[in-house]
Amino acid sequence: MDVSGEDGKQLPHLVLAHKLFLLSHPDVDDLAKVDLRADVLAAVKSDDMAALYESLAADGVLEMDAALLAEMRARIDEEIRKLDEKIADAEENLGESEVREAHLAKSLYFIRVGAKEKALEQLKVTEGKTVAVGQKMDLVFYTLQIGFFYMDFDLISKSIDKAKNLFEEGGDWERKNRLKVYEGLYCMATRNFKKAASLFLDSISTFTTYELFTYDTFIFYTVLTSVISLDRVSLKQKVVDAPEILAVIGKVPHLSEFLNSLYNCQYKSFFIAFSGLTEQVKLDRYLQPHFRYYMREVRTVVYSQFLESYKSVTMEAMAAAFGVTVDFVDQELSRFIAAGKLHCKIDKVAGVLETNRPDARNAFYQATIKQGDFLLNRIQKLSRVIDL
Repeated sequence: MDVSGEDGKQLPHLVLAHKLFLLSHPDVDDLAKVDLRADVLAAVKSDDMAALYESLAADGVLEMDAALLAEMRARIDEEIRKLDEKIADAEENLGESEVREAHLAKSLYFIRVGAKEKALEQLKVTEGKTVAVGQKMDLVFYTLQIGFFYMDFDLISKSIDKAKNLFEEGGDWERKNRLKVYEGLYCMATRNFKKAASLFLDSISTFTTYELFTYDTFIFYTVLTSVISLDRVSLKQKVVDAPEILAVIGKVPHLSEFLNSLYNCQYKSFFIAFSGLTEQVKLDRYLQPHFRYYMREVRTVVYSQFLESYKSVTMEAMAAAFGVTVDFVDQELSRFIAAGKLHCKIDKVAGVLETNRPDARNAFYQATIKQGDFLLNRIQKLSRVIDL
């Protein structure tokens, strides 16, 4: 397994993880699932992933073949015996770097066969034999890849913190930039879209993490997270006009129309592109759990942008601009207004929307008063303690 992705290919295990996700997805048709099942079985057999095969068979995803399972286990036992012999030989006859390499080979083998706990344990042993910060960082990247395969967010979070601590000791820019993409993916997968957008945008010109996903997918994630995180001016500077994004945005279906029609206030085109993108969001293993939330946030952005231009506007005009019915606008906006996402009110009798933008100065004044009261209360409590 290549930690750096220098060959420009996504890690086979992450390709497999995506196929397993699609196999469990209700929107993927049965015919496609037949091919996916064959691909999964081939991947499991080629890497002797006995534990994964057993659990997939137990879940009814694959059919249990006891002879195949026994063969895989026998090959694993034989390979581990050979790796242990190499470690023993290195410890007796060779230097420290050879001992480390032998332990690393065993770690990578456990990762390959999908033995998660054994792999993590062996990586810790390897870390104990490792001195260089760069090599320690590579071990963290291996751990992060295990985390993303199993969607183990606790493991990912701890590993990112560990990597940041390592960088305080040193570390090169290339690994630091790669860590930004790993952290960005973690933030996106845990619904912190604002931080994900910031990290992805920082990595656009230095992207080398092909082991996680292709550059096209990276731009897809960057645009999606930026649209709901950046204001209009920042979106123009960092995304709409970014040469790196312009170079590949056309390769992702509907993405260019989605971004540009939003920025250019072409709302009818935006909704068409948006509906085209929904399938891609729904079939992405990192975004799918946040599908409903993301759809809601995008609509909040686009409705807010439209209403920003008006003190009041008829519901008919808004429906026409978005290419939807008046009833749809009424239902949509009612929900968003009730949730405090939009600052406007509906005059149903006149069929008019009236915006009531919050007064920023007044809000700041109220916040200052509140903080002042809190501070005075604290001082009073403190003075009582001092008097005693």
